[in-house]
Amino acid sequence: MKEKSWWLWLGSLLMVIGLLSGCADEDTGQTDSTADTEQGEAQQSEENEEKVLITLSENEGEEVFTEEEVTIEENAILLDVMKENFEIEEENGFISSINGIGPQEGEERSWMYYVNGEMAMVGAQEYELSPGDEVTFDLQAWE
Repeated sequence: MKEKSWWLWLGSLLMVIGLLSGCADEDTGQTDSTADTEQGEAQQSEENEEKVLITLSENEGEEVFTEEEVTIEENAILLDVMKENFEIEEENGFISSINGIGPQEGEERSWMYYVNGEMAMVGAQEYELSPGDEVTFDLQAWE
């Protein structure tokens, strides 16, 4: 009988220790939970701020004028992103000048753009960017 009450006493003691430990974790858990929430919000904010790389070049990349990583929002349209981050002259979605660079009078050159190495098949006013896209605007001769 003594052995049975000893096990009962030991089991009760372990249960009390477990309950006390659980209560202590709950108190500190609130602080950790708040920190976790703040960290989660910061990560979510960073995820909402996705980036694309935009390169401005000439003659099929012979000369690179600038290369900028810019922040985009979900469903961002390329022309809008360009207007927000560069000095753009355009008419009906056709970009004629970026940061004051464009074809000279009489030149048969224009800004062509590529996304992830592929020439785009729609105008910049229609192109919806995806996070991680690499966009190159290249001032080149008409072909």
